Amino acid sequence: MAVQSLPGARPKKKAALFGLIPAGKIERREALWFWFFISPWVIGFLAFTLYPILASAYYSMTVYTLGKEPVWTGFDNYIQLAGDRVFWKSLQVTSYYTLLSVPLGIVFGLLLAVLLNQRVPFLGIFRTLYYLPALLTGSVAVALLFSWLLNPQFGIINLAIANLVGPEGLIPLGIKGPRWLQDQNWVIPSFTMMSLWGFGATMLIYLSALQGVPTHLYEAAEIDGAGRISQFFNVTIPMISPVILFTFITGVIGAMQQFTAAYVINGGTNLGAPAYASMFYNLYLFLNAFRRYRMGLASAQAWILLVIVFLLTLAMLWASRRYVYYEADEEGAI
Repeated sequence: MAVQSLPGARPKKKAALFGLIPAGKIERREALWFWFFISPWVIGFLAFTLYPILASAYYSMTVYTLGKEPVWTGFDNYIQLAGDRVFWKSLQVTSYYTLLSVPLGIVFGLLLAVLLNQRVPFLGIFRTLYYLPALLTGSVAVALLFSWLLNPQFGIINLAIANLVGPEGLIPLGIKGPRWLQDQNWVIPSFTMMSLWGFGATMLIYLSALQGVPTHLYEAAEIDGAGRISQFFNVTIPMISPVILFTFITGVIGAMQQFTAAYVINGGTNLGAPAYASMFYNLYLFLNAFRRYRMGLASAQAWILLVIVFLLTLAMLWASRRYVYYEADEEGAI
């Protein structure tokens, strides 16, 4: 006896395959084409991103050198790093560089954006000229350029100091130029100067944020008797505070990964000179990984850096709830 379906009853659709491929014919065809076109990215992500992340987590728990099988040792690499003076020195150097370069980059970028937000002749040319150096920020060419500019013997900066305020300069104050990259006390300020070479990128971000501030807020502040400086701190800064937070977080993440300039200026051989004063965290990681071939120890360093950056980001986001202003809609939702 044939079983007849009830009138108006709809046949049940087949379940989707692992929730990735729908059961319907048209939907299945569209999904298959979707996975076909996205497959290069998926394969690249699995092979070059996810697998290295998981592998480094495993290798950080092993003694692993290239050409040998990894030997599981648990948290020995982390314990060894905790007692490594050069490791703590690299953290100190990187933290010092971050504390100098990130706030200065924000201040210079914001002040330049305010200047370039005014109505002056040839404004487009000025904006382009100030942004162009940002295209080479962190490159080998910039590192070589500053190694020449900051050379204590024949560098242009020390030559200018000698001609202006040196013992026989235009204003004889007896000031001599420092040894810059060869002096333990001046090496991090030198790298900070190098990082400020590319604050044009930050300037461009702030410039777009400044142009999004409603003009009626300035008009209301002016009616209340607020001057330019008062408007800047009470209107401009609060309105662009989310952008400042963004540049601050990305600046800290970038500064914690400083590597190229320190490697190039030291010639790739005398890493950390002088006296480990330029031993950045990533430079020490590179030294352990590709000079000493201690891949397990270097993997542990990479995960420690990830945890540090993650905690710093959480701390900045938590503090931003008090200091960052987000414009709300009529219902009060952000």
